[in-house]
Amino acid sequence: MFKLISKTLLTGFITLLPIVLTIYLLYWLATTSEYVMGSALRYVLPQATYFPGLGMIVGLVIVFIVGLLMNAYLVRRLFAFGEQIVFKLPLIKTVYRAMRDLFDFFSPKKDAYDQVVTVNIGGIEMIGFITQQDPSRMPESFRDRDSVLVYLPMSYMIGGYTALIPRKDITPCKMSMEEAMRFVLTAGITGKQAS
Repeated sequence: MFKLISKTLLTGFITLLPIVLTIYLLYWLATTSEYVMGSALRYVLPQATYFPGLGMIVGLVIVFIVGLLMNAYLVRRLFAFGEQIVFKLPLIKTVYRAMRDLFDFFSPKKDAYDQVVTVNIGGIEMIGFITQQDPSRMPESFRDRDSVLVYLPMSYMIGGYTALIPRKDITPCKMSMEEAMRFVLTAGITGKQAS
């Protein structure tokens, strides 16, 4: 009886937790943007023109405009220059670089992390993501090999390996980046959706 109750509670918890966390994250983003942008807008706008939710709307517009500006070459160069300064600050560079790398991994840019592959290592096939194909961007000792850098994530987001793999040992995988990440990070529990 107790085992059945525990199993049922665990099933309910596993079902509800992703939904609750997603809703909470969206709520936190909305309230934070409303608080920060709303406070700034109250100083600029007359009291009669401000309404609840305006801060969140302005926050979304600013994020959209920044996304548009990042398509301009000059803005990208200025941003890169600013990042170089941040990368020289002792403690901040470690935290910022780790956050930047994490978000870059999931960014919609097509020039990196866009190829899902299977890697054959001693007869075992693993799902990975090509992170670098250009030999000129690799360490000097890697440049004369016909290999690519492949990130092999571990299940349940506990890390992963970046390995230099010969091209002959990799095969393109017919999965989108999102499908592959979900599949690997959940140890295949989610399965691949049939198209």
